[in-house]
Formats: sequence, structure tokens, C-alpha cells
Amino acid sequence: MAISLSSLTSSFAALSFSSQISSKPKTLTLTLAPRKSSQNALVFKAPPPSIVASASATAAAPPDLETMSIEKYVKSRLPGGFAAQKLIGTGRRKCAIARVVLQEGTGKVIINYRDAKEYLQGNPLWLSYLKVPLTTLGLENSYDVFVKAHGGGLSGQAQAITLGVARALLKVSENYRPPLRKEGLLTRDSRVVERKKAGLKKARKAPQYSKR
Repeated sequence: MAISLSSLTSSFAALSFSSQISSKPKTLTLTLAPRKSSQNALVFKAPPPSIVASASATAAAPPDLETMSIEKYVKSRLPGGFAAQKLIGTGRRKCAIARVVLQEGTGKVIINYRDAKEYLQGNPLWLSYLKVPLTTLGLENSYDVFVKAHGGGLSGQAQAITLGVARALLKVSENYRPPLRKEGLLTRDSRVVERKKAGLKKARKAPQYSKR
């Protein structure tokens, strides 16, 4: 019986010792786990991704800023939009329609939130159309011109802007009507492309005649 009691006591002691040993690693693993997760979190928050993102954002920013600067400029000059302005005129040519607003300025011309030279592809003839009414009255450097144009081509839009500027100038003063009328700038050009006819190549061109 003595042997059995001693073996029991030794086994109990071993069990308690093993439990103490097993409890220590558990506490160690529990305390080490947050440290490992925090280290991993620090690794995930490393700066290179943010640097790459900021670099890509700065690379894409300039074109947006350029376009927005013109839009902000137009909105600052035209509070309430085009419809709220007083010096406004509408011009038409072929299928093109242009809404023109005049503001006192230095002679800038902005079409659809773009510079006129860029919008009209630098064509000198089309650019000359824009300021014919202002040049006729000697006001080419006295007003800024803001335009919303749509429909037709660039040539039709340029001529529609001419009529729109002339009509807007009449709201500045009725005294401008005689010189503008004399130059024919207040007359709407009603010429449009004639429609195609049945049996013909175009409006009037007929197919080649064959005798046999």
C-alpha cells in the first residue's frame, strides 16, 4: 500500500508540474499574439502604397485642374449661368446653334469651356468670324465672349457665333443697329444643304447618261 501511495503522490506532483508548464506557454502565446498582429499591422501600413497612390494622383491631377480652371472662371464670370445674363444673343447657321453672352473684359473668347483658338483648331477664317461684329464697332478689346455651341460643324458654329454676338450687342445699345445692319451682320443666313432627290446622285447631280 505504501508503494501505491507514493506512486500516487508522485503522479499527482507530475500532473501539477505538467499543468504549470502547460499554462506558461499558453500565457506566452497569448501575450505574443497581439505583438505579432501589431507587427503585421505595421507592415501593412507601410508608406510605399500611399506614395504610389499619391504619385498617381498628382500625375492625373494637372489635366483635371486645367479643365476645371476654365469652368470655374466661366462660372465666376457668369453667376446663375447663361440664362441669367442680360447681354445674351442666339445665333444660327445651317444646323448649328450658338448662345452668346457678352461681359466687359479684354477680348477673350471661350467656346464650350475651351479657348476659341483650341476649339476652332486654329483656323484663321473661323477665328476671324468671331470678332467681326466687335471689330465693326471698334469694341474688339472691350468685351469677353462666352459661347455654348452645338450642332453642325465648326464652320457653321463660327458663323452662328457671329450672329449671336451681333444680336447681343443690340442689347448693349440700339445705336449699334445701323452699322451692324449695313454690314449684313444681323441677317440670318437661311441657306442649307438641299436634300437629295430620288433617281439622282445628289440634290441635282444626275447619273451619267448612256445611249445604249
